Amino acid sequence: MTTRRKLKSSAVVLGGMGLLATTLVACGSDPDKRCVDPQTHKLLPDSRCKGNGTGRYYYGGSVHNGRVSGGGYSKSAVKRGGFGGEHGSSGG
Repeated sequence: MTTRRKLKSSAVVLGGMGLLATTLVACGSDPDKRCVDPQTHKLLPDSRCKGNGTGRYYYGGSVHNGRVSGGGYSKSAVKRGGFGGEHGSSGG
């Protein structure tokens, strides 16, 4: 009886940890966010996207020669990967 009871409690603990890990992975799947010049798509310091700065945040995509492409200005428009989901572009 004691051995069986320990196995059941271990299964509950391990199952709960798996659920927690799945939740953390799903919540942490935000796309990359970069500050860019909206006309040239060149990277800018993050401070230029805050307050009255001239930059805008660009989500997802990739960076080549200091310019972004393959993403978008709307966070919700960027495809995100996940369990059974499509894999979107990621930064580099």
